[in-house]
Amino acid sequence: MDIFLLEAVINGLLLGGVLALLALGLNLIFGVIDVVWIAYADLVMCGMYAVFWLYSEFGWPLPLAFLAAIAIVAVLGVLVHVLIIAPILGSAPINQLLATGGLLYFLQSFATLVFGTDFRNIGVRLPIIEVGDLFISFARLIAFVVALIGAVALYFFLRRTYIGTAIRAIAQDRDIMGLMGVDQRRIYLVTSAIGGALAGLGACLLALQYDVHPFIGNTFGPLIFMVCVLGGLGNMIGGFVASFIVSQIISIGGYYSSVELSYVMAFTLFIVLMFIRPRGILAP
Repeated sequence: MDIFLLEAVINGLLLGGVLALLALGLNLIFGVIDVVWIAYADLVMCGMYAVFWLYSEFGWPLPLAFLAAIAIVAVLGVLVHVLIIAPILGSAPINQLLATGGLLYFLQSFATLVFGTDFRNIGVRLPIIEVGDLFISFARLIAFVVALIGAVALYFFLRRTYIGTAIRAIAQDRDIMGLMGVDQRRIYLVTSAIGGALAGLGACLLALQYDVHPFIGNTFGPLIFMVCVLGGLGNMIGGFVASFIVSQIISIGGYYSSVELSYVMAFTLFIVLMFIRPRGILAP
């Protein structure tokens, strides 16, 4: 195998881990609350800014800055639900999309007003791992491992805890669970906090690899949404699988052509599969 092609495959695999983590958060929120947060990637942007300011400007230790950023975005997730989602839960889906879409532009405009449009970097330089003739980004490798740990932790939380069981039950039938005495409002808040925490964790991992600016959500937002729809909205396993399919198309397509064309290929495949499997690749 071409050594550069092998590098592209590995990089695609590492990118897929972070996409899978973010897709899990968005799918969890949709599966339980039945609302798509269009601004989900911009919560990631907020988390990246939190890491930058806490670490680079205020001198916090990097692990502490990461934990604080995760907590901040988790609180933001709860605020989004309380202030925006809860008042419109019973409204038409288009109203929910418009509300979260409006939040997207608000966050981008607010970040531009406060931070400007400069690209900012936390300044952490991690080494490149050499395995024979292969060169692997240590930052991406760390992001992949941590993303998988986060996904496994979420799996066990949903399977082995009372609140996790309630979350899965409401995702299956929220009306029946309400009649059985489950506090739906509490479960919605917990779900929003978990979804926000996953976005915060993704922000920490991306801050090691990318500069942060007010519009970085536009880079990952369409990809996350495409992965979720391709895997089936609310289907966390489908989103997990779809994230690696999309990341490999982007990485290998970029090797054979260009990054721009690889994104075109990914979205073209997405459109074609939506005609063939409109409910997602793992839908029954």
